[in-house]
Amino acid sequence: METIKKYFLIFLKGMAMGAADIVPGVSGGSIALITGIYQRLLEAINSVNGESIRMLLKGELKQFYRAIDGTFLLALLLGILSSIFLLSELITYLMEEEPIALWSFFSGLILISAFIILKDISRWHLGVVVAIVAGAIAAYFVTELPPMSSPDSLWFTFVAGAIAICAMILPGISGSFLLLILGKYESILSALSERDFVTLAIFASGCLVGILSFSRLISWLLRNYYTATIGLLSGFMLGSLNKLWPWKAVLSYRTSSSGEQKPFLTENISPEAYTSLVGEDPQVWIAVASFAFGIILVFSIDRLAAYFSKA
Repeated sequence: METIKKYFLIFLKGMAMGAADIVPGVSGGSIALITGIYQRLLEAINSVNGESIRMLLKGELKQFYRAIDGTFLLALLLGILSSIFLLSELITYLMEEEPIALWSFFSGLILISAFIILKDISRWHLGVVVAIVAGAIAAYFVTELPPMSSPDSLWFTFVAGAIAICAMILPGISGSFLLLILGKYESILSALSERDFVTLAIFASGCLVGILSFSRLISWLLRNYYTATIGLLSGFMLGSLNKLWPWKAVLSYRTSSSGEQKPFLTENISPEAYTSLVGEDPQVWIAVASFAFGIILVFSIDRLAAYFSKA
């Protein structure tokens, strides 16, 4: 019973990651870090190596499953997929109908999380401060990058997959947003709708190579430069708040694969400017309440996690 409860909790954490991944600008990696499964996720991904692959090729399925922490990955993946299928319509609705409340909620969630993970740092030094500032600046400039035109070739599809999947384990950076910057967001959506299995296979191969390589880099950094790496990850989350600012003016639109007009380039503006430029109520009090709810939610999860770890 204890094991079932433990993996059901991991399933719920996977659902939280899936809900975050639906929203362009929010990273599932941030949720993994907030909910305390970040390092275990890295270790599970890193366990897919030459030794475990040999087990798989030899037909030693039980050994392979245990070696890669299969129950953990399965529970997490089922949670992510369940969330995507069950919550995608709700998240899409909120993005279209209540964007200010949604972005405010995630802003509060990410902001408090960026500070909470810093409590794991027992010894502060200049390197940690530099890492936080560097991470924040890097993430800020990534969110400011304009979408680029990309080569319409399979090799770049592979590269785009390798880069975008890194967002799964990099807090503060959204995979869908990286695809948008790389100019591959629409082509991958089109490949999904048109069942273009060649393009999807190349993209998936890039994702596999990217996540296996990048997870090893992050794990190495955490082993050898733990405090500075935690500072860097916190900085990424702080810098990504630029993308989550609730009040935006749309500078240009793009046509989606379904033929709909979607915001393409946006600019952060003040609530006062939002009223004059967009002509709608800035919903400041709703934004404040949603922001506070995000902070309270993460703080409560952190307190509950601390309570159960002592129990």
